[in-house]
Amino acid sequence: MAYPESLKAHLAQGVTTVARAWALARSDGRVLGFTDHDRALAFAGIGFEPGSGMTAKALMQGTGLSVDNTESYGALSSEAITEADILAGRYDGAEVRVWLVNWAEPSARVLTFRGRLGEVSRGAGGFTAELRGLTEALGLERGRIYHPRCAAVLGDGKCRFDLTKDGYALEAALGDVDEAVVLRIAEGAGFEDRWFEKGRLVVLGGAAAGLIGVVKNDRLQADGSRLIELWQRLGADPVAGDLVRIEPGCDKRAETCRLKFDNFLNFRGFPHIPGEDWLVSYPVQSGTNDGGSLFR
Repeated sequence: MAYPESLKAHLAQGVTTVARAWALARSDGRVLGFTDHDRALAFAGIGFEPGSGMTAKALMQGTGLSVDNTESYGALSSEAITEADILAGRYDGAEVRVWLVNWAEPSARVLTFRGRLGEVSRGAGGFTAELRGLTEALGLERGRIYHPRCAAVLGDGKCRFDLTKDGYALEAALGDVDEAVVLRIAEGAGFEDRWFEKGRLVVLGGAAAGLIGVVKNDRLQADGSRLIELWQRLGADPVAGDLVRIEPGCDKRAETCRLKFDNFLNFRGFPHIPGEDWLVSYPVQSGTNDGGSLFR
């Protein structure tokens, strides 16, 4: 990290006025700022509140490719980080930036850490969060998988399907809700049965706004309503009347891409790749090795 000359000169003095400040950016766009100084600070368009939310331990950094890491800890505060938001997953993977700053001259500062929140654990009235540096991404598996089904995610940069097209997604108010897993939508007609299976449900309003679930089952009822079951319970409980958006499901098959979404030009699978029987086939005197089953 390169220290600015103004901060270097300040640190060279016998007495310093430095503090640490860190900003937390959630996936929903909300940014929270904290500092271990006893007064509020403001820079980079962020307000940093003192003595609330979070403090940090010593930062461990290296010059190689090892992952920079540290831990943050703090009290659960309704004005900053709440237990409900942690349990709802609103801080999962949040971006973290940490500065060393001269609180008497906030322009004299240096960014000492940048990464994301890792595992978050909670105890009696408090929490501890692991902070993982940018080099962690270098340890992830990369490369393309050769598989008959599509490797893209519906609507991403590889799929390129426009999920805002008319006739594909549904925005409606919730009816009955059972333990934040099974949800009924009264205005569910107009889409085929199981149209939304393997799709996403995004909560747009209420206490669970911003949370996303994956649809396990989608059944069109005789009265025109839809019964939606999620694979996993949402982190916060939606209630009847909350607005949700349900996006269509894709099972990654070439036929689905072509017939349901008319998007086969962007299909990212290999539907004609030989199966396992072809790989273990062997020469025979009669018959043909056409890639099909050897036991017919």
